[in-house]
This record gives sequence, C-alpha cells and structure tokens, in this order.
Amino acid sequence: MSYPFLKGHGTENDFVVLPDPDGTVHGDLTPERVQALCDRRSGIGADGVLRAVREDDGWFMDYRNSDGSVSEMCGNGVRVFARYLHHREGESFPMRIRTRDGVKTVEQSGAELTVDMGAPQVLEETSVSIGGRTWPARHVSMGNPHAVAFVDNLAEPGALLEEPEHDDAIYPDGVNVEFVVRRGEHHVAMRVHERGAGETRSCGTGACAAAVVTALGDDAPRGTAYRVDVPGGTLTVVWTEDDRVLMTGPAVLVAEGTTDL
Repeated sequence: MSYPFLKGHGTENDFVVLPDPDGTVHGDLTPERVQALCDRRSGIGADGVLRAVREDDGWFMDYRNSDGSVSEMCGNGVRVFARYLHHREGESFPMRIRTRDGVKTVEQSGAELTVDMGAPQVLEETSVSIGGRTWPARHVSMGNPHAVAFVDNLAEPGALLEEPEHDDAIYPDGVNVEFVVRRGEHHVAMRVHERGAGETRSCGTGACAAAVVTALGDDAPRGTAYRVDVPGGTLTVVWTEDDRVLMTGPAVLVAEGTTDL
C-alpha cells in the first residue's frame, strides 16, 4: 500500500510529514521504517518524521527522530506541521496542536510562524564531553532535555559525529546538546547534536534553551528578543513576562508524493 507524504523544513531542519487522519499509517510506522524514510541515500531523507493524526479536538503531532525513537517535542517540526495543516488541511491561524509536551499554539508572523513553546525549566549545572574535552553546561527542559554549553568558537567541538558524553543520571533518555557562541548584544549562534538524529542544521527547542540560558547570563529583562543563528538560518526567541518562550522562524514545504514506507 502507498501512502502520501510531504517534505518540509524549518531553518533546514527537515521532516517527512505523513498524513494519517484515520490511523492507517500508525501500525506500519516501525522504527525500521522511520529509519528507511529518513535515510538520505536510499529514502526520502530527513531529520525526523511527523505523523499528522486527526483527533476529535484537533490534531496530534506524533514526532519520531530519524533513528526511529519517539520524542516529546520538536520546535522546528511543529512549525512545519502547522504549515502543512494550513496549506493541505485548511486549518486557520492561530491553531492549537497537541504534542507529547502538551498543546502548542502557532500563529502567523508575516511569512514566518511563531510558536508558544511554553515555560522553560531551568535546572542544574552539568557538563558534556567530546573526545576527551569537557565543557560546563546548563540543563534546560523545553519539553525535551537540553544541555547548553558556551564555547569560544563553533569549530571547537569538532565534527559532532558521535553523541557527546553526558551524565546518565541527569539525562537517562539522552540529551540534545547545544554549543553556543556570542555574536553580539542579544545575538548568539549555535550548533546542535540532537539525540536520535546526530548533528542537524537547526533545533527549535535547542534555540529556545540557548536563548533562555543566554538571557539568564545577561540578566536581560523578560521580553527581550534574542537572535539565534543556526547553520540553516535564523530563529528569534523571546522569553516573556508571563514565563512563556515564543519562537519565530520559517516553515517551508518543498515536495510531496507517495511512498510505500
């Protein structure tokens, strides 16, 4: 049986979108099939899969990493998901999308989309290591776990081919690691290694975590907009007075077709 799919990206963090309004796809979506879809040589190629599930009260975003593992949340993915719902399912903005990290509200901001990512949890100090080098980091949860480490330059961590070593007691299910440099006032750049996907061109929840940690270090007033440059583009993050993190960035649909998974 063949299934329709779409391909999209947010700051070049790319996804296969599988419409599944009646649940037909779910039983076939094994970790092995997710891996096959995301393979950049023999599949469609993506950092993850977004399964679009229609429910009585709206839509649920079932997100899988490219290794087939399930994740709680994906910030760039939810924008792509909203773009799909608007262009293919006729949903209007603002829209509410259910995720494993609760309901996310998405609004239009000109050509870009803004997601209310919810309240950040700023947790303990920790560290991450690669190739015998160790950096201090801050544990932040944006629905999924992050370790934010500041470096002198973005080449410092190397190729990020392997998952950085981390404290398993703090991150029993793995962690997304952001390496961050300051570029100017309220302006940072970052690279990211995502659990279940490796180094990606962008991570929306990671950009939020990086902005939150930077704002704390700057003692910046709430409502300050931070520019976060990633290899795939730029995101804008605002930590509001009422303890919400708003992330704004592009979401682009680039292809559609059918696949037998």
